[in-house]
Amino acid sequence: MRMIETNRISEELEDVKTVAISGHIRPDGDCVGSCMGLYLYLKNNFPRLEKITVYLQEIPESYHIISGTDQICHNCDSDDSYDLFIALDCGDLGRLGDAAKYFQSAKKTLCYDHHISNNGFADTDYVDPAISSTSELIYHVMDSDKITKEIAEALYMGIAHDTGIFQYSCTSPHTMEVAADLMRKGINCSYIIDTTYMEKSYVQNQILGRALLESIMVLDSRCIISAIKKKDMKFYGVGPSDLDGIVSQMRLTRGVEVAIFLYETNLQEYKVSLRSKSYVDVSKVAQYFGGGGHVRAAGCTMQGSMHDVINNLTLHIEKQMK
Repeated sequence: MRMIETNRISEELEDVKTVAISGHIRPDGDCVGSCMGLYLYLKNNFPRLEKITVYLQEIPESYHIISGTDQICHNCDSDDSYDLFIALDCGDLGRLGDAAKYFQSAKKTLCYDHHISNNGFADTDYVDPAISSTSELIYHVMDSDKITKEIAEALYMGIAHDTGIFQYSCTSPHTMEVAADLMRKGINCSYIIDTTYMEKSYVQNQILGRALLESIMVLDSRCIISAIKKKDMKFYGVGPSDLDGIVSQMRLTRGVEVAIFLYETNLQEYKVSLRSKSYVDVSKVAQYFGGGGHVRAAGCTMQGSMHDVINNLTLHIEKQMK
């Protein structure tokens, strides 16, 4: 697999004393894993850095098994400025959310990402859509000998999440080699996967059941769709993070090429998640509607009624159906 040429992170820290690290809004496993892995690496190996801050929105409780997550700053109320801002797993400035103000005021900006929709928005961009995850990319800017067990746990979680526990097509032999090296650091792989990926709360299982029960099949049963309204989320007492994994489960339906899951965020506004199995490029669909992502996993936010959103999505998906 082709790998982009990346500098070691040490080469990016010349004349740098303060660093901000952030990822995309509604952070997932790869976002949190790459951010925390890099944060711990900088803390351990660059004592000359006077300040290192990670800015992320609230993360799922299960991710707190990763060291340093208690140090994450969840608000951007301060007027701090930084010598270097590092954006991770983020395809554009808007996806940084409130942390974008620190990006804009930083003396230097750097981005590590693997989203095919990333066209470069930092001073220096390392973007490789051929790689499994940003966590795998971050592994390559580190000195392997300096990766501790805690850093390895963060990076392994990120890689495991974005590869669907090494099942998705983005998993390469090199991905497995990186995972193997992280495993040699003494991490408990089963615990990380079970706790942060597999394990679900009772209400998460309930909302998953509701989504599956009310799903519909369209396009000759090659596309499965489900939607959750805001009132349903309130009834079950769930938030956006509790909906993680629903679209991936839908994708496993026999005969399905594309899975669409959407949930209501505001009146006439829906967050859409798209997954495909083998040939539909869902990133193209998401990009058309202002979103982005990967060939087999992408998302966007759309306005309109639920039926309008579904009709617009399936119209573009149908064009790629064989």
